[in-house]
Amino acid sequence: MSLFFPKLPGPFLVGDIGGTNARFSMISPDEDDEQIFPTDKVSDFKNIDEAIEQSILPLAKEKPNSLILAVAAPVEGKIIPLTNSHWFINAQSLIKRFGFKSVLVINDFEAQAMATTALDEKYLWKIGDKGTSSYGARVVLGPGTGLGVAGLACANKRYMPVAGEGGHIDFAPRTKRDIELFPYFLHNEGRVSAEEILSGRGLTSIYRAICNLDGIKVEFEKADAITGAAHHADQPQANEAVDLFLTYLARFAGDFALIFKAHGGVYIGGGIIPKIMAFINEDSFRAQFEDKAPHRKLLETIPIYVMTHPRAALEGMAAFTRNGEHFLLDYQDRLWTG
Repeated sequence: MSLFFPKLPGPFLVGDIGGTNARFSMISPDEDDEQIFPTDKVSDFKNIDEAIEQSILPLAKEKPNSLILAVAAPVEGKIIPLTNSHWFINAQSLIKRFGFKSVLVINDFEAQAMATTALDEKYLWKIGDKGTSSYGARVVLGPGTGLGVAGLACANKRYMPVAGEGGHIDFAPRTKRDIELFPYFLHNEGRVSAEEILSGRGLTSIYRAICNLDGIKVEFEKADAITGAAHHADQPQANEAVDLFLTYLARFAGDFALIFKAHGGVYIGGGIIPKIMAFINEDSFRAQFEDKAPHRKLLETIPIYVMTHPRAALEGMAAFTRNGEHFLLDYQDRLWTG
């Protein structure tokens, strides 16, 4: 595993590529200047090459020398398919087509993890009054089109993002209501992953399961419609769906706080939670997070934050380009040069 590499040449075109949205910025080396491009829908373009050519480069104030991409997928192999969209990343093809001197591809939640070191406090909303950030490992997770998870290890005042596929661990019911709903979550694979519950489609699955169990007609097919309906007292199924979604997220966050012993904090990103923060009961969320006997006392010391910055992953990559010496990043089979 190669952790050290000569500084990449700027200017940098950085991109956060998810299952739904593609966000880009241009970062000049050794300057605070950053050109922010409008957000594109992944579905509007055949591939990333087309998006860069048609939507980004015509607006760019300067020609990028390096491309850094944070993608919602495992970064393995020369061709990287995105998990929840039709795009794939072929770094060598991008170098040949656009003349980049280097292309670095990392997982999108590695970028989110790096963002925790750089975000202004105004973009960090603390859930509850327990826990104080200390020097130590951090966990970043976020429900959106999928469910991303990453760790951030700390050693000698340097940070190393740890990518993984934690969103695909098994989901397990705990309460009587969970057990009643669980059969409605099962599919042909015979298992239920956390991502099938803690994502946009997961929220619709919870709502649909509640309606089916209660013998109520399913009125809403999209997550935004369910969260909108949850504001109304005459939509108890939508309200319960959002409440259970947050309960399951708190439990999931507590699991990963234990896995990483995350004294540095748990940070929640993704596209869903910042939109439904009004539904979060802080005491209840903390209680579900901490309910991990025999380690409740440990979890009581770990703070939980919601990252509200709309482009957090890009902020993480900007921090990396400007302060690369603060990070340990694995370049093996993820960095290509022209």
